[in-house]
Amino acid sequence: MKMRLIHSMMVSLAMMALCAGAQAKDLKVGLVLSASGFYADAARQIRNGIDLYLAQHGEMVGGRKVRLIVKDTGGIAPAVAKRAAQELIIKDKVDLLAGFALTPNAISVAPLATQAKIPMVIMNAATASITERSPYILRTSMTVPQGAWAMAQWAYKNGIRKVYTLSADYGPGHDAEAQFTKTFSGLGGHIVGSVRTPVENVDYSPYLQRVIDAKPDALFMLIPTGSSLVGAVKEIRNLGLMEKHGIRVLGTGDSTGEGQLSAMGDSAVGLITAFHYSQAHDSPENHAYVRAYTKAFPKDRPDFMSVGGYDGMRLIDMVLKKTGGDASGDAFVGAAKGMRWTSPRGPVQIDPATRDIIQNEYIRKTERVNGVVQNVEFDVMKAVKDPAKAGY
Repeated sequence: MKMRLIHSMMVSLAMMALCAGAQAKDLKVGLVLSASGFYADAARQIRNGIDLYLAQHGEMVGGRKVRLIVKDTGGIAPAVAKRAAQELIIKDKVDLLAGFALTPNAISVAPLATQAKIPMVIMNAATASITERSPYILRTSMTVPQGAWAMAQWAYKNGIRKVYTLSADYGPGHDAEAQFTKTFSGLGGHIVGSVRTPVENVDYSPYLQRVIDAKPDALFMLIPTGSSLVGAVKEIRNLGLMEKHGIRVLGTGDSTGEGQLSAMGDSAVGLITAFHYSQAHDSPENHAYVRAYTKAFPKDRPDFMSVGGYDGMRLIDMVLKKTGGDASGDAFVGAAKGMRWTSPRGPVQIDPATRDIIQNEYIRKTERVNGVVQNVEFDVMKAVKDPAKAGY
């Protein structure tokens, strides 16, 4: 009897040791980001959000210590992103892929996620079709059509009938143009002209002159975050589209991301956008987030990309708590579907059908508030799914 008791105790201790060992295994997260080059600011914001969440949670998610392994693509570089992801999967043996500020890079990596059956968390890249490229992709940022749909709804409701569209010639620009045109035209509005510009364009004056000549009620635009966007907004002001020509300037909210507003200054005042996050969003969760972010990164303002990174880590944390630390592809994706939480942006959910994020779209006007240019929300469309997949 005594021997059986000792044996039982030894087995129990061995099992406890095995469990402890399993719990202690680091979670290796491979981040694919454009940490240098034209889109370095975007990567920094995503990384800031990730780092803030980990700092608040003792560098742990789901009971596992996180080890970040970062690969820099240097910008829009699908081949580089694919090689980086291959190295992360094969050499570094990461448990998860995450980051992905840019659509072309995310699309190039999607087949690898499928082949390796590894979860891939998109923290910014916003072309609608990305989640259709692999069953192992989840998104905590947005889809471009969400904002474009909401902007078109608001524009028509508020008496705008003629719109000229200007978009960058890449996936998100195509998505924005297509969704805005579909929704606005479906409501009875008219697209009086459209133009696509190079992604890294420098001079927008010839394109904006076309807009002026067409005499629309409004311009709807999508230009990628970065110096091109800042230059375009300043040129809009210099040419007097709003003041002199009476053309309202509309866009998806990445046109006035907080990371760009400081560089734009008063040139951005008066722009109307639809988006899921503003630093000025009035909620207890966002107030706490802004305080923590500003303390941790005093030189930066929190923007939508930082929230995408922050919520990406939150999703990973929640999923691993549900799976008991299991990060394998099928278990992870299965547990993530339908998950809900309250983000700094408001209530969100992972769409169980598409693995995209369901979230509020806020209509905002850019104003100077207490000396700071902010996106001031004045209307909301609740629980917006990706319109491209929901058939809006």
